[in-house]
Amino acid sequence: MKIVYFAWLREKTGVAEEEVSPPDSVTDVRGLVEWLRRRGGGYAEAFADLGPVRVAVNLEHVTMDQAVEPDDEVAFFPPVTGG
Repeated sequence: MKIVYFAWLREKTGVAEEEVSPPDSVTDVRGLVEWLRRRGGGYAEAFADLGPVRVAVNLEHVTMDQAVEPDDEVAFFPPVTGG
């Protein structure tokens, strides 16, 4: 699974993107976030408050209950504003 981090999530985790192999028990975005949190350090800090975190799976905005598969690309980012 490819994970991409944007803006302050990238700064807190210390990586822009990475390939991970979560356990089979990780079946949705929420489970993925919990697994990432348990990695500690910047991951725990980045995902301490999910309120401002947005997620996309395979380039589509989704909710935390979206299913994930091993070959998915999951992106985490803050809310996007524009003018």
